[in-house]
Amino acid sequence: MATIDRQATTLALAHALSAAERGLAVIPLSRTKLPALRSPHRDDTDLVGATGTAGPPCHGECGLFGHGVYDASTDPARIRELFAAAPWATGYGIACGLPPHHLIGVDLDTKSGTDSSSALRELALRHLFTIPETVVVLTPSGGRHLWLTGPPDVIVPNSAGRLAPGIDIRGAGGYLVGPGSRTEHGFYGAAPATAHLAPAPCPPSLLRLLLPPPRTDHPTPTSTGQHGQGLVQFVLAAHEGQRNTRLFWAACRAYENDIGPALVEPLVEAALGTGLSEREARATIASAARMTGRRG
Repeated sequence: MATIDRQATTLALAHALSAAERGLAVIPLSRTKLPALRSPHRDDTDLVGATGTAGPPCHGECGLFGHGVYDASTDPARIRELFAAAPWATGYGIACGLPPHHLIGVDLDTKSGTDSSSALRELALRHLFTIPETVVVLTPSGGRHLWLTGPPDVIVPNSAGRLAPGIDIRGAGGYLVGPGSRTEHGFYGAAPATAHLAPAPCPPSLLRLLLPPPRTDHPTPTSTGQHGQGLVQFVLAAHEGQRNTRLFWAACRAYENDIGPALVEPLVEAALGTGLSEREARATIASAARMTGRRG
């Protein structure tokens, strides 16, 4: 039976309720950072039909607690019920991907021996984005969780090390350990300079890296057509400070639509017209080709 630390549970509940006031859906966590309530279906054989195959998983339709992030709520009464059902909880998780924030967590780990912060800075330089000022949660191991928000119509998947070694992403169906939580490894707390901030929007170029690679089973167009002309015009309309970003975005769109190689020279010419050097333009387009899995 789990040991009950009533003070830790009381503090975790207080922090969870505070997070819920900010529109963040929460669940109680145990000291292992796992959801505190076990699945009510863990020994259930009713989900297996006569064919021997499992039926669709229950995401809380049964009305019971124990469905992980699917239990997450911003309703104070429900949150109190969840913690009352798990008096051994010493922390809380914040569900990612839910409205109104559509939270995305960037987990910069240190346990793998890699410098994940440097890896993120290198990605930012290579893909022309800046990490905005946002909520930062310090982990017991010395890592950091960066909180970002995504568009409501975009589903960011969870991933581990796909972006770079030591960088894990918490997206739809995932959760972040909330500040104020205590685990068997220590305390999670918001970095003092960021505790008052709201989660900042995820930079578009970083968001593109977090999404699954585009499908490549569509036919290759025989010409750049009107879409290609629109991308060139998009680059030509760039003002100083957005030239590289617009060129990168347009090049990504071009490669995703299999008109990248045909559009390289028109895009370079357009970039030169905005004041970029040829070297900068070709490097940015090449970066877009690599990011989308294409080779010009």
